[in-house]
Amino acid sequence: MKLFVLLSLLLALPLQWEPDFENAKKSAKENHQLILLNFSGSDWCGPCMVTKKDYFENEAFLAMAKTSLVLVNADFPRKKKNIPSAEIVKRNEALAEKYNKQGMFPFTLLLDADGKVLKTWSGKPETPPEEWTAEIKAICAAHK
Repeated sequence: MKLFVLLSLLLALPLQWEPDFENAKKSAKENHQLILLNFSGSDWCGPCMVTKKDYFENEAFLAMAKTSLVLVNADFPRKKKNIPSAEIVKRNEALAEKYNKQGMFPFTLLLDADGKVLKTWSGKPETPPEEWTAEIKAICAAHK
């Protein structure tokens, strides 16, 4: 019973997005996980907002991600009040230079622990959230 309560509490915790890509790679290596890197414009990009709400906040995705993924969000907000610190802006720009030269939003990549691209999605995924989650889960299982 205690284990059930503990698991319920862990699943209720919000998903943590790692702000530092180098930390994400280290964590992915240590925990045998993949990295999901998402480029978003959180305060201006409609499809980014829909992707966050419908996919990244989906229960099936949340449950799978907690055990299989290290999440990184490279956000490029436009409103002055939402712009992160200069250090984070610099990190996000470096990630965009390497992984999103076309400047697409949203743009999501599934990477191995070394940063090698395994799969990409341009724009909001075209499949329903449950199918998209199952696809990611299958890729994660193939790379264990």
